[in-house]
Amino acid sequence: MKIVVTTPYKRVDIQFVLNEIQTKGHIEYQGRNVVKSITVAFEKWNVKIFKMPHLINKVVYRWFRKSKAQRSFEYAHILIEKGVDTPRPIAYAERGSILFLLESYYIAEHLDCDLTFRTLIHDQQYPDRTNILQQFTVFTYNLQMSGIHFIDHSPGNTLIVKQNDQRYQFYLVDLNRMNFGPLSYQARIENFTRLSLTDEMIEIIAKKYAVLCDKDEQEVYTDMLNACHDFARKRARKTALKKKIMGK
Repeated sequence: MKIVVTTPYKRVDIQFVLNEIQTKGHIEYQGRNVVKSITVAFEKWNVKIFKMPHLINKVVYRWFRKSKAQRSFEYAHILIEKGVDTPRPIAYAERGSILFLLESYYIAEHLDCDLTFRTLIHDQQYPDRTNILQQFTVFTYNLQMSGIHFIDHSPGNTLIVKQNDQRYQFYLVDLNRMNFGPLSYQARIENFTRLSLTDEMIEIIAKKYAVLCDKDEQEVYTDMLNACHDFARKRARKTALKKKIMGK
């Protein structure tokens, strides 16, 4: 098995965790992939167990493209170098055959957060919600201006930790899809579309974003509203088509 470890962690500890993780640990998330937490030497780690890829991707990830685990690990280091918070990367591991990638894992520190961005969507009365949205807007703007295009900028992928004096710290997770380089204004606006923003949230975010990028507030609001609504319509059509094809 290929194992790449961040100093000062040791390969033997990673191997021990991987041997134990299928039968031990606490499930933090279960969907297409599984995230389990496990305690190692008084530290709590999260292990992301990636779903085994389909046949074509087994070959692609073995020979032609970095695995999701490797990208998550490498992108986490890039984020930290650029001053963007993400749970500390510990290791990634891959098991393959001569032809195929069969298993892959990404290990990072476990972060106890106060909420995720999704909370702000579903709880309009969440304490200090407007302030959190404004600070999140600054965080996203700084992320974009650092040349980081976080493609999966979606509600569950930003963890939020309360600091003192009504300040909040934002941590990115699910890192395997990113691009790096300058983003146009339109690309930056479209970067908000996966967040499932309500119109009321768009108004708050657009107002703050207009100040940050020195543009007319109404222009930014209209651009963001149109982009988010267009994305939502496309997603709804795609979901309906998928259900129709599957006969549901």
